[in-house]
Amino acid sequence: MSPFIKNLIIFLILNFAALGIGGFLMGEGPSSEYYQSINKAPWTPPGWVFGIAWTTIMVCFSLYMAYLVHADNSKVVLGLYAVQWILNVSWNPLFFDLHLVLPALLVIIALTLLVGYFLFHYYSHLGAKWLLIAPYFVWLCIASSLNGYIQIYN
Repeated sequence: MSPFIKNLIIFLILNFAALGIGGFLMGEGPSSEYYQSINKAPWTPPGWVFGIAWTTIMVCFSLYMAYLVHADNSKVVLGLYAVQWILNVSWNPLFFDLHLVLPALLVIIALTLLVGYFLFHYYSHLGAKWLLIAPYFVWLCIASSLNGYIQIYN
């Protein structure tokens, strides 16, 4: 098995584990009485969009990370990935289970900035493959705005 395929499989497992753990830690999540009762942004997508979006994002991000590790297998890249993973998982329980909207907003902003760093800093390493991380960055910008709206209007 090639090193790229091996890394792709590892990142797919890690990224989908993050989604699974985050989902487990968020309790009832979007179906909870808490979430149903708060003021949400008018641009909040319907619930079914989130599953499709996150699946697509994690497949693309896994490809991106496999390419990046192939191009730059440094401890910095892996360390940044680990921080991204922790931020990604921790947002769900902060927001949905603990109802800590401001700390969740700070986490998602940090996550957005970190993914933006991956996008822009490693562009020269990957060229057009930056498109694989762009959906994650765009989605986090939207999610940050949704979280920010909830912070302001609740």
